[in-house]
Amino acid sequence: MKHVPYVCSGPYCYANSFAMMLGADAPSTVAIEFATSSPFGMQLLGGTLPFFDPYGWTPEAGFDAALDAMGWTSAVTKSNSEEDALAQLKLALSDGPVWVGPVEMGHLRHQPGMDGPIAADHYLVVLAVDDEGVRMHDPQGYPFATLPLDDFLTAWRAETIDYGDPYTMRTDFRRVRVVQEDGVIRASLPAALRWLSMKHPQHVPEGTVGNEEATQRLASMIEGGCSDDLRGHLIHFAVRVGARRLADAATCLARIDQADAAGIASEQALLIGSLQFPLVVGRDAEAAAILRKLAPTYPRLFSSLGGISGKSSY
Repeated sequence: MKHVPYVCSGPYCYANSFAMMLGADAPSTVAIEFATSSPFGMQLLGGTLPFFDPYGWTPEAGFDAALDAMGWTSAVTKSNSEEDALAQLKLALSDGPVWVGPVEMGHLRHQPGMDGPIAADHYLVVLAVDDEGVRMHDPQGYPFATLPLDDFLTAWRAETIDYGDPYTMRTDFRRVRVVQEDGVIRASLPAALRWLSMKHPQHVPEGTVGNEEATQRLASMIEGGCSDDLRGHLIHFAVRVGARRLADAATCLARIDQADAAGIASEQALLIGSLQFPLVVGRDAEAAAILRKLAPTYPRLFSSLGGISGKSSY
């Protein structure tokens, strides 16, 4: 099947937030997401929670490498208290918008249906703050949204997010060198290969498995009786973002004439996207069969990317 780039809205909160902060000189969100290495692997976090992103990966783990590949830098600020965080945010806003996150999405009450923590991370661009609340661009689809200050600070505390630190923000985004988009893609390949190898030096929660093993275990979990929580996580987030990331990875790899790797990534995107319907309607055996087709594609992608970089030991 010919690869068709996917263009639409979707859960790309940090890529879209970065694009807003970088302004007219920003790469496309396709290239930004690729640069974070998010498409390159699959993990079953703690042995129970699936994400179509690399073993041991978190968004924060990919940010600095992504900015470096794009030719940008930023300053990271983390606060120990609500009062200090608010003071730092007000000070930073005097120089322009501020990139904030992770925050707990469930406390963002401007989003319909959000009335408490759901252990979902999110990223925002804050435009202004006063004693009543904040105004922000929320890349979930809410430009110039407002939120009461207490709700924002509770979300920013990120107590129910399993990575990162409370009250984290990025400021002082500076372009230190000009990198064309194809150069961003090429510069990101070594990090992609490290993540796909599952040897990247990051903390991994106990019980977490990756790539082939994670995919096979998820297939068995679904066959054995897919819980409502697992099904909801897959159909509302993990499948959507996983398929899109890989579709974008295929687009990026094709741009730098890596047809074999692009074809494998496109195949992965097709398989993950194909999970949506059977999971929604309860055809769990069908979903499990799709996952078992997906499992062997990870070493194939690694071998293809290893050929590009001269490394091929999985």
